Amino acid sequence: MKPLEKIRRQLAQGQFDFTRHALRRAVERNIPESEIRQMAENARIIEDYPQDKYTPSCLLLGFTKSGRPLHMQVSYADSELARIITLYEPDPNEWIEFEKRR
Repeated sequence: MKPLEKIRRQLAQGQFDFTRHALRRAVERNIPESEIRQMAENARIIEDYPQDKYTPSCLLLGFTKSGRPLHMQVSYADSELARIITLYEPDPNEWIEFEKRR
């Protein structure tokens, strides 16, 4: 199974955990688990970090049912759970169509 397919499945099924940083950010930014599951349905990789410090990871872009864009950095190490490293709503002043850095 390709990394994106596996990550999407894990996120959609609630098979994920958070780093301490990501959990704090989810609370601060009011990103509930339901929105994580929703964005997983259409998420795509916009940046790949195969040489990341601890484990390979990628930056996903996905949209909630209400159209809220979310970025989520996720480890794609071979694991039962997807590990969310950070998540946020991208700033349109910093991103072109939420996909490319300005």
